[in-house]
Parts: sequence; C-alpha cells; structure tokens
Amino acid sequence: MRILLKLTGELFGTKDNLISLLNTKKVAQEIIELKSKEIELGIVVGGGNIFRGREVGTEKFDKVSADYIGMLATIINGLALQESLKNLGAKAKMLTAIPMPKIGESFTKAKALNYLNKNNIVIFAGGTGNPFFTTDSASALRACEINADYILKATNVNGVYNKDPNLNKDAKMFKTISFEEAIQKNLKIMDSTAFTLCKDNNIPIIVFNIKYLNKINSILENKIGTLVK
Repeated sequence: MRILLKLTGELFGTKDNLISLLNTKKVAQEIIELKSKEIELGIVVGGGNIFRGREVGTEKFDKVSADYIGMLATIINGLALQESLKNLGAKAKMLTAIPMPKIGESFTKAKALNYLNKNNIVIFAGGTGNPFFTTDSASALRACEINADYILKATNVNGVYNKDPNLNKDAKMFKTISFEEAIQKNLKIMDSTAFTLCKDNNIPIIVFNIKYLNKINSILENKIGTLVK
C-alpha cells in the first residue's frame, strides 16, 4: 500500500523554538513505526511553524514573495525530518519542488517512484514550487503523481466536523463522508484545488489526530478519524 502523509509544520516547532529537534525526532519515530507496516510512504511537510504566507494579512507584502518564504520553510522542515529519520536508521530522501542541489534533489515523478520502490521514505518539500498553491495542493498533486492509495492528513483534531470543534462543544464528527457531501456542506477539509484533485482521481482522504499516527491499522480501517471518499 502506498500512502501520502500530510504533516502540519507546527509539529516541528514549539512555542519557544521555530525548529525543535526533539519534536522532529518524535515525529520521525512515529513515522518509522508507520513505515514498519509494509507501507510505501511519501510525506508532504508544511512550514507553518516558521512562516505562513496567509499571515501577511493587510501588510504591504507581495503575495508571491510570501508564498516563496513559506515554501522555503517547508524545505527547512523537510531537511530536519530527513536527518532525524536517517539518525534513527531509516532510509529517507527529500525531493524539493524548488531546485536546490546542495540541499536536496529536485522532484521528478521518476525519482520519487524509484526511491519509493527502494523502500525509502520520500519527503516532498517546497510545496508545488509555485506561488498561490498550498501544501494541501502539493499533497494532492504528489499523491496523484505517485499513485497513492490514500492521503492521510494529520491534524490536531480527531477528524472532520460539521463545525469547528475548538469553538463549538456540540460539534459532531463524521466517520465517513463523500466528496460530494463535503462540498455541499462547505467543509474545509483541504483547499478547493486539492479537494478537486483528490475527487477527480479517486484518492480517499483520511483526516485524523496526529497523536494516533502509530495506530495506522485503525486509521485505515476507519476506526479512527474521518474517511472522505
């Protein structure tokens, strides 16, 4: 089975440190346990612990430049994760959407598939390499390119809810929901570009709480999180 795992950048930092090597090691340990389940694994990392382009807000700051800063942040996290995985004995390769030959190999589909077939954990960094696209879009795009069976989106809530569970105590979580129903209900599972890519290419999305990453069998059996298909 081939899985594309989307990880939020917040996992790699703390309140006091943009990059926490301790946190990154913990994430790497969870990933290695996931990989031990005979799964081919690609990972898209976010950069929100360092910078989010959308946080520019009303500042007079070019959106394209802001997005490139965000892409570079994902490369920093990707490099940290790669080294943590290697230090724990795993085979890992970071491929970047932005050519940076001294930092990591540039992404191509052929390279990604070759490394996956050789049992590497493949980290996709740099987003799509283009401004105006989120790491959600990068996740959907890479999932399509590597023919992933599932996208697993790790979050800090337990799944997809009918309203924000952090603000509404009566929010109800869906166990399973169709792409069509999620669109009708205007549920913000991924951005519209990413969601459409997954829908059109029949790639199910599982949204789950990152604390359950080591329970991969339960996640895939729809006992944990929300399955969108």
